[in-house]
Amino acid sequence: MSIISEVKCARCDRKYSGVRSRCPYCGARRIGSGKFSDSTDNAKGKMLISIMIMGVLVVATGFLLFSAPNGSAEGSENNGNGISVPDEDDNADMTGLHPVPPPEPVLPEVDIEDTPVLTPEVTSVTITYEGRRRDDLTTILAEPVPLRVAIEPVGIEAEVIWTSSNTDIFEVVEVPGTDGVGANVMPVGVGWATLTVQVGNLEAECIIRVRASW
Repeated sequence: MSIISEVKCARCDRKYSGVRSRCPYCGARRIGSGKFSDSTDNAKGKMLISIMIMGVLVVATGFLLFSAPNGSAEGSENNGNGISVPDEDDNADMTGLHPVPPPEPVLPEVDIEDTPVLTPEVTSVTITYEGRRRDDLTTILAEPVPLRVAIEPVGIEAEVIWTSSNTDIFEVVEVPGTDGVGANVMPVGVGWATLTVQVGNLEAECIIRVRASW
């Protein structure tokens, strides 16, 4: 059944579409609904058009409702208080925004008793007399000469050893309370000998000359 009925021209008896107001063949104006027009068909056609329009509106409305963020079946769920709860997949995507800090490294235990103590090395040893460096010194019998040794770095703890190459010329006696850095040269014979001071792996020497008098 056609939705739009046909009418028959009263002049030329030809059929044409009911939507026209004149006959396309002879040009006669249509009077009334025409000979073959059916009012029932027109009413049914209008009803079908209305139903189609309503169906389109219903489909469009449903699509808008289900595509909304709060109404989507694949979106976030609602907990009944108007607050949306994100899905687990959403939380997985947000992992990069809140990274988990790495675990703190576990340091090996160090036994302090087994840790070797590094002792600084002696870099310089110098024999001094009255604050000045001496590599050669002259004195007389029975006149003690107070000498000291300058060690670098200053304040280093090291054993100081004083020796005489000939104890018949002079002897060396350490001064008490100086931790070995101070000593007295005691002349006992005329002549010369070498005074040596050893600190760690370094040594310093001074020639001691002894006269009978000035």
